[in-house]
Amino acid sequence: MNKKVLVITYYWPPSGGVAVQRWLKFSKYLRDFNWEPVIYTVSNGEFAEVDNSLFSEIPENIKVLKHKIWEPYSVYKLFTGKTTSKRINRNTIQTGKSLSFSERISIWIRGNLFIPDTRFLWIKPSIAFLRNELKKNKYEAIISTGPPHSNHLIALQLAKLTKLPWLADFRDPWTTMDYFKDLKLTRWAYNKHHKLELAVLKNATVVVVVGSLMKQEFDRKGAKRVEIISNGFDEFDFNSPKPTVLDSDFTLVHVGSFLKRRNPYSLWKVISLLKKEQHPMADKIKIKLVGRVEQSILDSIDEFGLKPNLIQVDYVPHNKVVEYLKSAQILLLPIDDFEGAKWVLTGKLFEYLASSRPVLCIGPKEGDAAKVLAETGLGDTFEFDDLAGLRIYLINQFERYKKNTLFIEKNTSINKYSRRGLTERLAALLNEISE
Repeated sequence: MNKKVLVITYYWPPSGGVAVQRWLKFSKYLRDFNWEPVIYTVSNGEFAEVDNSLFSEIPENIKVLKHKIWEPYSVYKLFTGKTTSKRINRNTIQTGKSLSFSERISIWIRGNLFIPDTRFLWIKPSIAFLRNELKKNKYEAIISTGPPHSNHLIALQLAKLTKLPWLADFRDPWTTMDYFKDLKLTRWAYNKHHKLELAVLKNATVVVVVGSLMKQEFDRKGAKRVEIISNGFDEFDFNSPKPTVLDSDFTLVHVGSFLKRRNPYSLWKVISLLKKEQHPMADKIKIKLVGRVEQSILDSIDEFGLKPNLIQVDYVPHNKVVEYLKSAQILLLPIDDFEGAKWVLTGKLFEYLASSRPVLCIGPKEGDAAKVLAETGLGDTFEFDDLAGLRIYLINQFERYKKNTLFIEKNTSINKYSRRGLTERLAALLNEISE
């Protein structure tokens, strides 16, 4: 009989986007390694993207526990004058001089009163609900995944009450996340965030992170034990018998949320200069953005005179995303430009790798994403301000595109990032901590 593990996650279908993929895929394969996941999630979450196609990936007869959550977004929308139907991206903090007074006040409230995040009101009722579940049924371990980090605080209390081993999974860091500095924190709130983060790191039986630099950060902060299990790709998603037809244009394709903090100004500038020089590329290059794109990105593209080169595709289900990845000439991976950019290891990178298309990464060459691309030989990384390097790269790739030689050799180096293989490592870790 499989051992049961309670998985506390905010993101679960119908939630779309990258955040749901990690634990949906782990849950898909855990049974292969003698673990039975029981999912605890929200019954009424505020999701930036909705993808009903993901229901088909939920393992048959898996137990899903749901509890209602109250989130302050309806109040926020009224306060800032946004329409009630507009979906809010929870992990994006708007910045800049253009913010209204009400938006500035909202950010202050978010940082100083909603600690650790806007899901904090879910903590106490979840502890009561799950304590009863854990009393009635036998479990071997608890898992929490964040953000939102409120999930970790639920697990922290449950682990203390039950003495069960606890795996705290960090898809992103906490107090070094890029938007943390924009929360307008008081000294009290700043210290509170750090205190809660430290409590999780020191009390979790094991902390799991997605990259080496985040592991180094948490090791320095005194975590009891930190292990790396990266994000990955599901081979099943890429095994369609349908032949792939590459885009006829010289496309730079980005999928997923395209946020202000990862705006690749240098790339837009280089393309703009090549157009002014009437380089043959100008008639063929297309910037194809699939998913939610912040207005600041579109404004930049327009300012550089690239609007005629833009192809915008609204959010599509995950199975359709794979088709866009496989048909791209080049896949664009801009990294968030902030102090902690080196640790960013976005989940989409691994699906980029599985698509067997060249990856153009704009970010720190010493970062975790650059290391994965170098290790696999499936992409090139350029610093944020490397205009000369980007120019040479685009010209060279365009020449290959014209000769129909713009492809990469498949290799086995990406196999270790398969979702099933990563789940096997997760199961081995659960076996170890639950003995």
